[in-house]
Amino acid sequence: MSMTDPVGDMITRIRNGQRAGKSSVISPASGLRAGVLEVLVREGYIRGYERYVVRPGVEELRVELKYHEGKPVIQEISRVSTPGRRRYSKIKDLPKVYNGLGISILSTPRGLMSDHEARLANVGGEVLCRVF
Repeated sequence: MSMTDPVGDMITRIRNGQRAGKSSVISPASGLRAGVLEVLVREGYIRGYERYVVRPGVEELRVELKYHEGKPVIQEISRVSTPGRRRYSKIKDLPKVYNGLGISILSTPRGLMSDHEARLANVGGEVLCRVF
């Protein structure tokens, strides 16, 4: 059975793993998922991730979750643009997440980046998710 929203699936795995207090979660690998995880690492929301081969042709991502004083660093993570309803934003129309305390992850012509990186690059795009 094919998956219709792979990024939404990975976000849900991260959210569920942190609620359960897991140190890491596993998700099927793809370039888009790895790009979202790279932004999360740059912004300090996760410790890191590792891509490994399960068997020839099948790869997975192991996401190392991050906690501070026993509480998850990611308090809220939600999908904004879904396969059924894409959300695009010009850079001047992009709202700040929790008044700048959180981030939005955008898919831009220059690659995946956080909202403040997109503001510096002066480029808009599809808003994939919000993280706080």
